[in-house]
Amino acid sequence: MNRRTVLAAGLGSVALVGLGGVWRVTRTPDSAFEPWALRAVEKDDRLYAFQHAILAPNPHNRQPWVIRLIGDSEAVVTCDLDRRLPVTDPFDRQITIGFGTFLETARIAAAQRGVAITMEMFPEGEPAPRLDARPIAHLTFARTGDVTPDPLFSAITMRRSNKETYDTARAIDSKMLQQVVGDEGFFSVDPAMIKPLREQILLAINTEFSTKDAYMESVNLMRIGYQEVSANPDGIDLSGPLIEMGIVTGQISRDAVADMSSSGYQFGLDQANETYGSVPALTWIKTPSNTRIDQIEAGRQYVRANLRSTQFGLAMHPVSQALQEYAEVADAYRAVHSLLGAKNDERIQMLARIGYGPKIGPSPRWPLGSFLR
Repeated sequence: MNRRTVLAAGLGSVALVGLGGVWRVTRTPDSAFEPWALRAVEKDDRLYAFQHAILAPNPHNRQPWVIRLIGDSEAVVTCDLDRRLPVTDPFDRQITIGFGTFLETARIAAAQRGVAITMEMFPEGEPAPRLDARPIAHLTFARTGDVTPDPLFSAITMRRSNKETYDTARAIDSKMLQQVVGDEGFFSVDPAMIKPLREQILLAINTEFSTKDAYMESVNLMRIGYQEVSANPDGIDLSGPLIEMGIVTGQISRDAVADMSSSGYQFGLDQANETYGSVPALTWIKTPSNTRIDQIEAGRQYVRANLRSTQFGLAMHPVSQALQEYAEVADAYRAVHSLLGAKNDERIQMLARIGYGPKIGPSPRWPLGSFLR
């Protein structure tokens, strides 16, 4: 199966089923993208911050946050433990990084209203080896009179995790990249450095595809077609006319994607290699150790870089499969840490490619009310 085959078969099927088929193929999961529109701006400063924070990037788009409002000025953020990734993220490191992106986005949004957020991280202790029911953060909101709006605010609703193929022939200015990653980040446009890292990135994504449990973790989170995306606006969004045509013709289904001997599986693998192999530039985040606080900080740094890249017109996409901790990817894990000079307790928390890519739409989101308790 390839794009041309699916397209031709899909068009034939639409012709056969008539207007009903056209309606199915052209449908879009509009409600799943409604949170990005911010049509009803929240009056409560906390809800205003959170309605922006839920747009933050997070692993497999799991949106694991649970928010409990306390009184008029406080909130406690915890993890929905059913939204973790136990196979590819066995210690919840990546999920914790996602909370870092969430909290930093909330801080940026609150600052737009002149509101400061005091954050007490892990007030009941850092959970290990996995997250548990204890709070990620206790937040206190206050109008202090000395909060400066953050220039990254304007990029929140425009930010994307662009998983498309990037233009490797188009050079990226190093001075621009330095501004994207900030003083705390690292980057490279050196082909001699990128080449061995690219090899490990591809090794890791191919390992994930060939490791059944790791692969099925993704398959089970795929939302295939507008109906599934609308019903569960999280996970991996597979929607659009091409997908709908494949569903109509019977060529795309969860069973077909899960079958590792199928043409659909091979198509997905080929697409992944094309995407992950287009690496004009790389950026990474290194922390001195691997505490929960380090992981939160990595998330803060990452979302700020992602927002800056948006403002510069650059695409950005995490390619952190080589940083995961399940056994089959251990060789790539060690290689990436060695190539990036991590010493002693230092940890590479994030690895992402940057380049010029096609414009894409946002990822689905549950509405804010889904996270409030």
